This record gives sequence, structure tokens and C-alpha cells, in this order.
Amino acid sequence: YVLTNNHVVQAADEIAVALPDGRKLPARVVGADPETDLAVLRVDAAGLPAVTFGRSEVLAVGDVVLAIGNPFGVGQTVTMGIVSALGRNNLGINRYENFIQTDAAINQGNSGGALIDTRGNLVGINTAIYSNGGGSAGIGFAIPTTIITDVLDQLIKNGKVVRGFFGIEPEDITPEVAEAFRFPRTEGVYVRGVMRDAPAQKAGMEPGDIIVSINDMKVENTPGVLGQIARLAPGATARVTVLRNAKEVGLNVTVGERPRADRS
Repeated sequence: YVLTNNHVVQAADEIAVALPDGRKLPARVVGADPETDLAVLRVDAAGLPAVTFGRSEVLAVGDVVLAIGNPFGVGQTVTMGIVSALGRNNLGINRYENFIQTDAAINQGNSGGALIDTRGNLVGINTAIYSNGGGSAGIGFAIPTTIITDVLDQLIKNGKVVRGFFGIEPEDITPEVAEAFRFPRTEGVYVRGVMRDAPAQKAGMEPGDIIVSINDMKVENTPGVLGQIARLAPGATARVTVLRNAKEVGLNVTVGERPRADRS
């Protein structure tokens, strides 16, 4: 199995995996997940080396990391940098974002390449850069192994990723939003809209509710609530506490399966 970015292979008619010994092996897509921009390929070969997965959750800002890729098609290249930030989101790159930011030089062609720690363990998959001119500006983003491991397992087993679904349009409660709607608090997530006949509506959730917790886990922001809902098993019942008219209301939401569309 070969892990890469979905955007690397999504429009390809044929896919080949090039090895350091000069071989090129035909590959097929086992499964892809556009919402995290990950894809899994399979090649028919034996004795290939495998990377060891590290734990991105133990990374700290300042840790040394190395980015492996094929920038501009010049050949396999390794660049070194540090972890510049963790938990980057709201970048508009993927639906589910929790990026590792690094200043290791990442350019066009690095997508799908490994971000490794100093022990050679995989901590992320290089995915995107921030650049005005198309070259490295010292701001690169990698998908962490905390996201990769679950997506990889599901793609290999099922060919797709199954996520929980409420059918809501969430929004962070900024001080401006809190003032405009006279919310008594800035914690939680504001529900701007609820889809008709979606699990949330059937459970009694209403536009204007503030989601405080899901299964007794505190809700802090929009990326957080999206991740919490996604991890719920379709068919399960989620205990959701919302704030409505300054009073806490408990709802039991029967979790649906998230459709492959731009919905929450």
C-alpha cells in the first residue's frame, strides 16, 4: 500500500509508482478521501520497505522534521526544518484540517511525500504550501498521523471513509457574533442552520442553538465539533447539550452517515 494525496491521483488515467532502484510499478487506487485529501494506492510487489508511523500528537513547536518529496521533478529530495505550529485549521484547503506547519522547504512536487521526525518515523503527509509565487515561502502544511491512521485503515478495509453526520451549519462564536445575537457566552458553537429531515432536526435542534457538548465532551470551535461529529458511528445515539434562550437543553441525536458533499 502507498499513501499519498488525493489531489495527486484524482484526475489520473494511469498511475505508476517509481522506486529508488529505477523500477516503475503500475498502481491502482484502493480508496480516496477528498475531505482530508488522502488516497491509498496498491502495487503488486513483494519485499518493499515500509515506513514506521510516529505519533504526531507528541510533536512540539521547534521539533526538527524532514520533508521528503520530488520538487519540480528534479528527483527525490530531503529538506530539513522545524515544526512551526500545530493544529492549523480554517485554511480552506480540506474539510477536516489539523495541519502541522513546518518551515522545511516544500515545493510543487512534494505533495504526498513524507514528513518524518529525526528518528525516521512518519509524522505527516506533505500537502500544501502558502506561496504568492508558487515557490517555497517557508510555510508548508502536512496532514498529521492522528488523521492519517484512521483514514488509512478505513480506505484499506472499505475503500471509503465513513463519518458521522448531524446536518448542521456550525459557526464559531466570535465576540462580534456574541454581541450581535446577545449570547451570554463565547464558548461552544453556534448553529446557523439545520438541514430539513437531517438527524439534528429530527432530534429537535434549532437554528440559533449553541452546542455546548457532545457525549459530555466540551465543544470549543467549528473544526472541533466537525471532528467530534465525524468520529461518531452512524446509527449511534449522541447526547448533545445545547444552550437555547439561556437554558441548557439535552437532545438525543441519532447519528447519520455523512454524504460525500460539502455538509457538516
